[in-house]
Amino acid sequence: MKYVRFQGESGPRWGVVEGEQVKTLSQAPYEGVEYDGGSVPLADCALLAPCTPTKVVCIGKNYAEHAREMGAEPPGFPVLFMKGLNALNHPEGEITPPAFVQRLDYEGELGVVIRRRATQISAENWQDYVLGYTCLNDVTARDVQQHDGQWTRGKSMDGFCPVGPWVVDGVDPAGLDVTTRLNGQVVQQGNTRDFITPIPQLLEFVTASMTLEPGDVVATGTPAGIGPMRAGDVVEVEISHVGVLRNYVK
Repeated sequence: MKYVRFQGESGPRWGVVEGEQVKTLSQAPYEGVEYDGGSVPLADCALLAPCTPTKVVCIGKNYAEHAREMGAEPPGFPVLFMKGLNALNHPEGEITPPAFVQRLDYEGELGVVIRRRATQISAENWQDYVLGYTCLNDVTARDVQQHDGQWTRGKSMDGFCPVGPWVVDGVDPAGLDVTTRLNGQVVQQGNTRDFITPIPQLLEFVTASMTLEPGDVVATGTPAGIGPMRAGDVVEVEISHVGVLRNYVK
């Protein structure tokens, strides 16, 4: 299924994409799929971020080549950081950095969306806790990150976490292509088979320290090829069998 969240007349709505239609739901899909009998054309839907997280947990340097391009050796265990909920952004949304940001980078990633409360889970039963997968851009003010010496401010500015366009289940996340395009040109190309720490072990590691709630997102790391974006650029994150997330830099 492809789960979407879109702007309805009276507020955000949930639905499932079937062809060119969205079959509407009476509740969030992590509470169980319950159709309400409605249907709207997908083309008429203003899509929102397809999840309602309490937190976005990110994995740093989960591809060896990306770690090296950042001047570090691949870490021996997952490196965690967080993005604030103010950073959450929508498909087709605008990325507008503060004027003082000198270098704004794209980081295309696979996002894992949590279905049910997960605490101290094991790598053997991780799938019981996953609703599905989505595209995510871990937008980063690189100069701010380097100046601060830690990552919170540079990664948690308003709109710095576009997610979408939907959440897809029934996909094996172990061999998905992760591609980022800037103005139509491929700038990142990786595959999730190259994760240093695969998703089952990532979720075991994360939930050993913190409880994940329904709708939370775990961003699994970006492949090599990070680089700058500028005003007027169009950035797309495409993940095979998942979709294409498109945003506009202002």
